[in-house]
Amino acid sequence: MVDRPGNLIAQSRTQAATVGAALLMWMIAAGAGWPQTVPPSSLGVQEPAQQAAPDRPAPQQGESAPSSTPAREDNPGLLNELGKMFQNSLSILPTLKSPGETIDDFNARAKDTGETLSRLAKPSSMVAGRMICPVSANGAPDCKLGADKLCQAKGFKQGKSLNTNSAETCSAKVLIPGRVRKPEDCRTDNYVTSALCQ
Repeated sequence: MVDRPGNLIAQSRTQAATVGAALLMWMIAAGAGWPQTVPPSSLGVQEPAQQAAPDRPAPQQGESAPSSTPAREDNPGLLNELGKMFQNSLSILPTLKSPGETIDDFNARAKDTGETLSRLAKPSSMVAGRMICPVSANGAPDCKLGADKLCQAKGFKQGKSLNTNSAETCSAKVLIPGRVRKPEDCRTDNYVTSALCQ
C-alpha cells in the first residue's frame, strides 16, 4: 500500500525521537567517566606552597617577552564534552533530506510499485457463451478444458470456469411411442456458460 504524507511525517518524528533517546543514553553513559574535581580548599585541605619559578633572564631588546600564561588546555568539564559530542555527532548521523527530495523518493518508489503490479496482473475479461465440458477418463466433466475452448473461441488463450450448467441429452429412441426408456438412452452434459479469460 502506498504511504501517505501524514505517515511519512509520523515516521520521521518517530525516528527523530529514537535518535534523541539514543543520544541522551549515550550522554548519560559517558557522564559516568567525567572527572569530578572539587577544589581542595573546600575540603579543608591546604594547598602545598607553590614553588617559585626559576629565575629567567631578562629578555633582550630584540626578543619579545615569553607569554606569562601557559597554553590553555582542554577543560574536561561537562559543557566542553557536550560540545565535542555534538561536533562528532554530525559525521555519525545520516543527513536529513529536504521535503522535495523525500517526495521525489516517494514518487520513484510508487512508480516502481505500479510498474511491478502492471507486469504481474495479466489482462483478463469475463466472457459468456456455452461450451460443453468434455468427459475426462474417470467419467467426470472437465470444465477447465471447456472454459479454455470458450475463451479461445472469443480470441483469448485460456480461461477459468465461472459458471456451469447441465442439461440432459437423450437419443431419438426416447420419442418412440410405447417404447420403455432405458438408462443408456439419456446422458447428462455439463456446459461452461461464463469464464474468466486471459
